[in-house]
Parts: sequence; structure tokens; C-alpha cells
Amino acid sequence: MDLVQQIIERAKSNKQRIVLPEATEERTLRAADRVLADDVADLILIGNPDEIHALAAQWGLTHIDKATLIDPENNPKSEEYAALLTELRKKKGMTIEKARELVKNPLYLGCMIIKTEGADGQISGALSTTGDTLRPALQIIKCAPGISCVSGAMLMITQKPEYGENGVLVIGDVAVTPMPDASQLAQIAVCTAQTAKSVAGFADPRVAMLSFSTKGSASHEVVDKVVEATRIAKEMAPDLHIDGELQADASLVPSVGAKKAPGSDIAGRANVLVVPCLEVGNISYKLVERLGGAVALGPILQGIARPVNDLSRGCSVDDIYKMVAITACQAMDAK
Repeated sequence: MDLVQQIIERAKSNKQRIVLPEATEERTLRAADRVLADDVADLILIGNPDEIHALAAQWGLTHIDKATLIDPENNPKSEEYAALLTELRKKKGMTIEKARELVKNPLYLGCMIIKTEGADGQISGALSTTGDTLRPALQIIKCAPGISCVSGAMLMITQKPEYGENGVLVIGDVAVTPMPDASQLAQIAVCTAQTAKSVAGFADPRVAMLSFSTKGSASHEVVDKVVEATRIAKEMAPDLHIDGELQADASLVPSVGAKKAPGSDIAGRANVLVVPCLEVGNISYKLVERLGGAVALGPILQGIARPVNDLSRGCSVDDIYKMVAITACQAMDAK
């Protein structure tokens, strides 16, 4: 069974309630029908129910009735949500009038449903920007305890079983924080290791903090940042298997790791790679994907108290289906 199927089966084993706030968008509704047909998750679809039913009939979707439909314009909990949003954001000048308008926005409404424990996670982005997806999540659900920055991990499924976890690696951050400081980089390491456990199913995440230096082979302030981040991450998660700074080859190839970092229990055995900045992460995974033929799955947003994931506006039905399963796996671990 490949990794994607393992993720889907894990989601099926403990069904979570996932919100799709862009439910009248064709790819989203088609993916929802497939999720419901396969019993991967319980879905909450936000949109006008008459329109959703009409679109489902038009496209021959026969399982949408299994979902919970919520009309943002006629929601009996609107006033309750508006009052809570006003309280959550009162220090930022939120008024009840503004809150009443915001809770009609499907992205805000979905986050309010999660905040009040009516759902376990949310996925959007087929129509919305990353900023629009993240803004309500950070305002309402907020970051997980001990975390102050959001990041994005990518699952890399390669044809090289000698590397990572039978050819699978998890890389972070590839999506959100452009230039993390040492504290943020440590948080990214801890969160990426957690994603490796909850989504990729790694029993033993082994984290390499990547740099252009291995154990002092070069001297530079960006190397110092990685060394400091490694120290902080060990304090944050004492049981985490982590080492750095390590070059990429030293982290993945046993013979190179043994030569460059003798005594390290991560060198040559890493299955989680944490890059020093977003630029490196984004470039790296795309090169591995295009030149190395790896399958890139994600990005998977991490660091939020409950999972809220962002899709590319060019996403496919299959992308959305897989992200529902991924979000469900994250939700199990976030409870």
C-alpha cells in the first residue's frame, strides 16, 4: 500500500468533520462527492443549499446528501458566532456589526464552526488566496500552544527507498515564513516532525537541520542560526530525534554522514529535512519534483491549533480529495 492510500485508510479509520467553505466550486463539489462515497470524512459544505443540490444534480453527483449543508446567509448560529468573534477580536477593534458581516464569509464561518467544536478542520484555496485562507484561521483558531509561526510541510515521495523512510521525506518550511529566526526555525522543526508522524505515519521522525555547513565546516551567521534553532528545538521537544547543522548529503547518505558527522544518530538517516529559509525549501522541493521525478504532496499547513489547509487555485479534484484525508489525519492528532 503506497503512502497516499495509507493516509486515506487512516482517515477512514477515525472519521473527522472537515469543512469545505467553497462548496459551490466545481472541483470542490466533485471531490466532496468522492470523499462521501468513499467514507473518508464527514463533510460540512458551506453555500446555498439549493445551489449545491442543483449543481450536484447537474454534474451527476449522488452522495452530496450525506454532507451537512450550511447556508452562510441563513445560518441560525450567526448571532452566536458574531458575538464570539466580537469577543475574540475586541482588542483589535472588532464591532458586532462587522462581526455579523464576517460570519457570512464562508472562510470565517468555517473557522467559527471549528472554534465552537462543530468541526475538526477546514480546506480552501480553490477560489481563495493563501492570505484569505490563513487570515481567519489565525484570528479565530490561532496558533497551537507554544507556536507563534505558521509553516508548510511537503511530503516528497521518491523512487529512492534507500533515503528517508523507504523513499519518503518530509520537508519544511516550503510555503509560509520567508526568513525565520532561530526560534521560528525551531518551531518549524517541531511542527514538521509532528506532521511526519500524523500524516506520513512516521513512527520515528529523524530531523536534520539543513545548512551549507556540517558540524562547523563553515562559519557564517546563517549557520549560527541553524545551530541555535537545533538547540531550541531540543528544549521544546526533548524526545525529538534531531541534529544539525548538517548538509543535505550528510543528512541522507550514510557513508557521507559517517564521514562528516561521526557520532550523529541523524546523519545519513534523516527522514525529516528542515531548511533554513523558505527560499531554499520552495526551490529544493520543486527541483526534486521536476528533475528527480518525486511526487510532491502538499503543502500541508502546520502550527495552527486546528488544521486549516490551503489549496492551489490550480488544484485538481484529486488534490482536494487527498487534502481532505491529510487534514483528517492532522485533526486526529490535534485533539
